Amino acid sequence: MEWLSAENVVAVGTAVLGIVASAGMVWYERRVPRRKRVGYRVQMDNPIGDDVRSGRANRRLGLFLFDGAPDTSDATLVLLRIENDGSQGIDRDDYTSPERHGLTAVFTDRTVRGVSVTQPTDTDHLLDHFTAERGFGYEGNTLRIPRVPLNRGDHFKLLVLLSGGDVGREIRIVGGIREGEVHPNRSATPDDKPPLFSRASRLITIMLTVCVVTLAAIVVARDDTPPPIGCEKGALTVTGSTAFEPVMREVAKRYEEDCAGATVTVDPHGSTAGVRELAATGAQAKGQGSPPLIALSDGPKPADMPELRENRIALSVFALVVNDDVGLTNLSTADVRRLYQGEITNWRQLGGRSLPVHLVSRDANSGTRQVFQRRVLGRGEMANSSVDCVHKDYPTAPVTRCELDSTDQVLTEVAQLPGAIGYSELNLATRAKGLHVLSLDTDAPSVDAIEHGHSPYPYREIEYAYTYGQPPANSLASSFLTYLSRGSGQEIIRTHGHVPCWTPEGMKLCA
Repeated sequence: MEWLSAENVVAVGTAVLGIVASAGMVWYERRVPRRKRVGYRVQMDNPIGDDVRSGRANRRLGLFLFDGAPDTSDATLVLLRIENDGSQGIDRDDYTSPERHGLTAVFTDRTVRGVSVTQPTDTDHLLDHFTAERGFGYEGNTLRIPRVPLNRGDHFKLLVLLSGGDVGREIRIVGGIREGEVHPNRSATPDDKPPLFSRASRLITIMLTVCVVTLAAIVVARDDTPPPIGCEKGALTVTGSTAFEPVMREVAKRYEEDCAGATVTVDPHGSTAGVRELAATGAQAKGQGSPPLIALSDGPKPADMPELRENRIALSVFALVVNDDVGLTNLSTADVRRLYQGEITNWRQLGGRSLPVHLVSRDANSGTRQVFQRRVLGRGEMANSSVDCVHKDYPTAPVTRCELDSTDQVLTEVAQLPGAIGYSELNLATRAKGLHVLSLDTDAPSVDAIEHGHSPYPYREIEYAYTYGQPPANSLASSFLTYLSRGSGQEIIRTHGHVPCWTPEGMKLCA
């Protein structure tokens, strides 16, 4: 279902997490602190002696310590803050220690030499509890702290003189509170910067950030291209032009990716052969509707096939190609006609290198050949005189001329045969090695120049897609033709060097 997409799930999850986190914080602030809690902080732990084993050097001037203190060459001062950071007051009976005192401070590896108690001015009454009778005292590395009642927010501080050991060693307070706890707090000393957010706030912020980033990544990475309108299932065959074959193969692959359940087979045999196959298939299936077959043709169909319905797809540009050894880059239309009438037998007659002329042509089914004859020669080509394109089959032939079945075969033969000339769809020709494209009457074949009306280059033609009659609107053939001419197929057509007929420029050229 559409609403169960990944981005929707993450978005809803993020919103729910935000609500739950906010509600949880409100509950935490209102309910959890309603406990009895004693917190303690180490607000200072500094050396005051000359022993620098801790790595922290110290200087003293006029500093007098506690009366009766022993040698303080390795002395340290620790300032402990004991506070009620809960929301309920703490009475003497709330301490759970079995001893007279309530809490015990333990200084690891150090010995307590003296202690001084300080408190805010409005809590002077707390001092009355720091007596030996109530358990206040020290021995070894421990300091006994009396059962001091603390209202909410009350605190007191203990300045402890220690000897032995290093600064920074563990300091902990041991004891218990009924229905509460004793816990360490992080001390914000004058040298520290207090955290901007609490630990809970940081955790919630990180979780929400991860969710938002995940949602953004899904939205950015997903393919927002909507599927083609009117996708149809079934099987379709595309035949006809070999010059337009690369376009059709890519469009067919893209359509199958976008429209699940569709199978489009591209099987080109030449424009004329494709059109004839479509007419024959349609005639056999007469009365059963339009067959699932589309024929691509470089140019219009023969006039004797009225049942075929045309769709103008693109304007294709073609080119004459010669082997690189020929040494020419431009021919006049008149010279091309002389070549294909057998009047030019060696390229030196046109200013090229001394190489015999080899005409590499397409078979009679080729739309590329028909366009060449119609747009450039103004007549048909001379008879075929060679099977292998290299040797004449009979000595009286003026030049060697052969016919091949596809555009790729023509390009391959021209590239490897010195003195060869042929013709091809422009985009395929420009990518071939061993040959180059010829200008006609100094006009280079250029799709951009033709599209913008800047070139009279003649070797061009409309690419037609034919169906037998009008296929139903909900058929795969109709959907595929719409995809090809007006949908994503337009981008593919342009990528392969053709002008789509349904662009503003293409409409003028294809009219």
